[in-house]
Amino acid sequence: MSDLIAIGYRDLTTANAAREKIIDLQRQGLITVRDAAVVDVGPDGKIRLHQGASATAVGAAGGALWGGLIGLLFFAPFLGMAVGAGAGAIAGKATDVGVDDKFMKDVGAAMQPGSAALFLLVDQVTVDKVVAEMAPYQFGGKLLRSSLSMEAEQRLRDAIQVLHLTPA
Repeated sequence: MSDLIAIGYRDLTTANAAREKIIDLQRQGLITVRDAAVVDVGPDGKIRLHQGASATAVGAAGGALWGGLIGLLFFAPFLGMAVGAGAGAIAGKATDVGVDDKFMKDVGAAMQPGSAALFLLVDQVTVDKVVAEMAPYQFGGKLLRSSLSMEAEQRLRDAIQVLHLTPA
């Protein structure tokens, strides 16, 4: 089962930097993230979602690959790629994986203009190492939502609180 974590930041730059660090930690094998998305609220109050990977693009690429392979059977690989890419893009657009977009927009509606939030759908984490690596990005952050157990959520809140009290 995945855990959902949403951490609010003062600005989009910090939230994006935190997401990039999480992706780096995933490459190191310290965390397994199913989805990492950033939501920001512009000065005009408009809510924007920044997904880690576009389901439409992934669907189009997969569809082009399979369409090209099937097209080879009928000696029309380019036509197969075009049809496959179109079908894959449509399927990818219809598929919403990871953190629910409506949920992220609802949380974004409660945020201050100019702020941002990082949403993580985490499968596995080496907590002590990830908390230590994320320390520069937790200062100024605030836990907004979580599906963690009460004990785990309190440990995360405590880690963030310590960083607020300790000057960087």
